[in-house]
Amino acid sequence: MSRKPARRPTVKPKRRAQAKRKQPHLLDRMVAALPVSEATLHRIIAWGITGIAVASLIGVATLFGVPGVVGTALAEGIGRAGFRVQQVEVTGIKRADKMTVYNYALGQKSRAMPLVDLEEVRGKLMTIGWVADARVSRRLPDTLVVDIVERKPAAVWQHQGQLMLIDGEGVLLEPVSVDAMPDLPLVIGDGAYAQQPAYQRLLSAAPALKPLVKAATWIGNRRWDLSFNTGERLALPEGEEAAAKALVKFAEMDGSDRLLGRGYLRFDLRDPTRLVVRMPGQVIRKEIESAAQTASVTE
Repeated sequence: MSRKPARRPTVKPKRRAQAKRKQPHLLDRMVAALPVSEATLHRIIAWGITGIAVASLIGVATLFGVPGVVGTALAEGIGRAGFRVQQVEVTGIKRADKMTVYNYALGQKSRAMPLVDLEEVRGKLMTIGWVADARVSRRLPDTLVVDIVERKPAAVWQHQGQLMLIDGEGVLLEPVSVDAMPDLPLVIGDGAYAQQPAYQRLLSAAPALKPLVKAATWIGNRRWDLSFNTGERLALPEGEEAAAKALVKFAEMDGSDRLLGRGYLRFDLRDPTRLVVRMPGQVIRKEIESAAQTASVTE
């Protein structure tokens, strides 16, 4: 009996392992999507790292003083590397002189960023009449940013024939001509501008009368006379508290008896217990506390 030859096991050819395609990293895809070349991106990164380093040096120099830390020579070297003030960006200016702001910002012994004294620049800016506050900061590599908060005119001070804009704190802002007179209250008299804060508090005590006041005269450096746009004049007592109480009382009487706009010439409340009213050819005295007696005297 013949034997069948044994079959050799079929050996399947080994498939070559398919090389796995290397998937691009997420960061690589993000870089490829940027609208800049790789070389430009490298420059941006280099400048960013340099900027961080310079900012750190400036911060340390601010805390401990430049000469003792990085040295003036090194600071100047940083300036020559591109970190030097080339431009000034100013915001918030409407009335102040821009050229003065630029001159103060650029008037440094050195324009190298580490050597720019921000507090010194701010101190100079605060001497400008219109400037209520100022903030100065660096924007690397080459810009100083100046943010200005301006004062708001609150009144016009008249003294010896001259007119001057002042703010609510009595700070002198700038001269103004009669032709360009703004619609603001007028304060008259020697030193009246310095009394502006007290004057504003006085008017705030009687808000109903505030829009009717046309001018205020500082008398003898001790008290106010108020002039109304209806033509009358009100004499107030000395002292801020006494004047405020008298003005409130006058506002109450005007609200109940309509004193303004009736042809009176002058009201006198220097004695807070008695209102003296002057009319053409007459003086009327009215006791305020009792409101019981009214006398008329012909002048």
